[in-house]
Amino acid sequence: MRMKKLNVRIVGMILAILFVFAGCSSNESKKGETEKNENLIIYTNANSDGRGEWLEEKAKEKGFDITLVTGGGADITSRLIAEKNNPNADIVYGLNSLFYEQLKSEDILTEFVPTWASENPKDMNDANGYYHGIVTQALLLAYNEEKIPKDQAPKSYLDLIENASFKGKYEAPIKLDQATPRIILSSILVQYKDKNGELGISDKGWKAVETFLKNGERVPEGDDFYALLASGDIPIGTLVSGTLQAKEEQYGIPAQIVSPKGIGSPSVIESVALVNGSKKTEKAKEFIEWFGSAEVQGEFSEKFNAMPTNEKAAKKVPKDVQKLFDQIEIQDLDWTFISENIDQWMEKLELEIL
Repeated sequence: MRMKKLNVRIVGMILAILFVFAGCSSNESKKGETEKNENLIIYTNANSDGRGEWLEEKAKEKGFDITLVTGGGADITSRLIAEKNNPNADIVYGLNSLFYEQLKSEDILTEFVPTWASENPKDMNDANGYYHGIVTQALLLAYNEEKIPKDQAPKSYLDLIENASFKGKYEAPIKLDQATPRIILSSILVQYKDKNGELGISDKGWKAVETFLKNGERVPEGDDFYALLASGDIPIGTLVSGTLQAKEEQYGIPAQIVSPKGIGSPSVIESVALVNGSKKTEKAKEFIEWFGSAEVQGEFSEKFNAMPTNEKAAKKVPKDVQKLFDQIEIQDLDWTFISENIDQWMEKLELEIL
């Protein structure tokens, strides 16, 4: 009888142990499934002209579940800083180095060096490993030749300021929450650098930028500047190299590009980084490894006529894009000087001029 009770107890114990192991196995399976299907929250300012939809589709094909949260570069940066103690984002991409340096100083980013970083020129990666370049964007002064004959076209942004005949014919870059207007205005201000001037800029420089903004035309909220360039309503303004061909195809009007001699066109490097505090770090790293790879950036280059920083991906650059970059001179900008002053410059413009 005792033997029978003992056997029953042993069987019960074995069943209990098996139940615990089965539960653990089930939990591990569910945990693995959760990790596999984790939704990555990605903040970006580089989703326009179908780029966001393309990334979502390609990521899904690769097994990544992503949600893009979009906005202007300054807005994205401010949001990440505001969420510092309870981050929502896992990854941020598309910002330029000025914004990333600000995020670094606020401890918003986590150091991570993807394997493809070695395929970038060294100056296109953060020296400390926090962010890494994916695309080079040239900011191009352009015009509609049907409205502005070539021999009457501006030679540079300074020409727009100094030549009164251009008043009311060019876009005034007033959206200071966005990366492109901030860089254009900075590229003008640095040409008037003066250690004794306000915020390092001479009085002449501040007057020049004031004239530039007041004599330009403001693009109505929600309107596409290229539509206004194509119609001739605002026939001169700034275009981003990576969206140029798509805009030309969309509106059926080619833009003529100005390459300011001796000055050059400003350019920025769009990068990708891992957000500090992400609870999906491993999956986020996996995504970054995939996203910045030569294969993916090569496909992106072919689809959107972009200039990738990845030297292997650059072999797939369309001929028109390579020709464009060959014909323009890149402006040599003092990024340290700009990063130290840009927020104060924009604040002054916002409060005193706009």
